[in-house]
Amino acid sequence: MTGGKRSGERVKAGFRPDLFLLAVGITFTLVAWGYLVLSAIDFGSTARHDGKGIAWFFLLIASLGGMFCLFLSFMLAVRLSRAIGLSESPAPRVKRDPTTPKGGKRAAR
Repeated sequence: MTGGKRSGERVKAGFRPDLFLLAVGITFTLVAWGYLVLSAIDFGSTARHDGKGIAWFFLLIASLGGMFCLFLSFMLAVRLSRAIGLSESPAPRVKRDPTTPKGGKRAAR
């Protein structure tokens, strides 16, 4: 195939292990989240009906673990979307010049 003026370099699509690991991580954390939510519901039901104190403790642990798993899956999904190119990293914040007055136009009057 001949290259024209605007023909760019062709990117060969292939297996990318980094994307595969992110997808496996997202799947694993979502499955763990679902299991922990179902466990928390079961522990809550046991704690309310039987009044066992240890069930309240396991309910707390399962709830915290579920929140952590869902947060981690969202973070991995963001990393995956950046790796694919669906989103970009935020622009770096510009540091303000210390010599400029604070407060804008109104304070400068």
